[in-house]
Amino acid sequence: MSNQGSEKVYNRRNSVRVAVPASTANLGPGFDTLGMALSLYSWIEMREADHTSITLLGDQLDGIPTDKTNLIYKMAQAVFEKTGISIPELKITMYSDIPLTRGLGSSASALIGALAAANALTGHLLSDEELLNMATAFEKHPDNVGASLYGGIVAATWNGEQARCIGIQPPEALQALVVIPEFQLSTAAAREVLPTELSMADAVYNISRSSLLVAALTSGKLDMIREAMQDRLHQPYRAALIPGMEPILAHASDHGALGIALSGAGPTMIALVDRHSGQKQQLENYLLNTMQSHGITAQALWLEPVTGGVIYYYDTESGSFMDTVKGEVRL
Repeated sequence: MSNQGSEKVYNRRNSVRVAVPASTANLGPGFDTLGMALSLYSWIEMREADHTSITLLGDQLDGIPTDKTNLIYKMAQAVFEKTGISIPELKITMYSDIPLTRGLGSSASALIGALAAANALTGHLLSDEELLNMATAFEKHPDNVGASLYGGIVAATWNGEQARCIGIQPPEALQALVVIPEFQLSTAAAREVLPTELSMADAVYNISRSSLLVAALTSGKLDMIREAMQDRLHQPYRAALIPGMEPILAHASDHGALGIALSGAGPTMIALVDRHSGQKQQLENYLLNTMQSHGITAQALWLEPVTGGVIYYYDTESGSFMDTVKGEVRL
């Protein structure tokens, strides 16, 4: 992804385009605390206008409102209210290649894109930390929004008022394979199956694996990832919602995965892989065939960890919105 136009400016603009990466959350044991940016994107163009219009392009945005109930419009107005600037009417255009409600942070990327674009129109009056707090207050967990805002791998906390976030540079050898089933699973439905209490043994199990995973990713000790991505907090309870998930969690590492987990609330599964591995095709075949054997059609995508977060394009007159998208997305 290009960083063209990524420098921030501190004067008002009447238009901006932003590109925001997708994200995976939890990485197994790091429930609501660990996230990683991935190389799928949402793009938003936001302009001051005489009347509000919202245009949604591509087949990933079906069913999203195109009036002032739209989340992007509402979050933009929250930025304007917070900064004391009045821009009541907006022309918004959006395109995304992030599948909706599949566990790849589609809502988080839209949320961050709305906040970042609106903030750019104000001249960046709000800091990234303030945008993170606004996004987390809406999402109630900082992992996806932190990864989309900053890029890289993030370890984050939320106390109900303030998010804290520290970035980790992804190891150079790290690559991701996602297997995306052709059905949607809402975060709300995936949370409903979670227990209200855990045993002390399971709590310690997850704390230790989450700590080990952060250490493994920070140090580049990829051989520790298999053990570190184990989880007892949410995945065992969500497995019934996703056919094929249990055998995949148990055996993907035997086919070349460094580790594997449910991506966010699912149903997408994400395998972390050494990009130099000779088992990449074997792993992809195993994941797709296992899904198929459980009656689930799925697609596999090889993605890169993204080290940068929001990208800003200020020269919005040099080409159309889709020219910007086509210059970056795989068509």
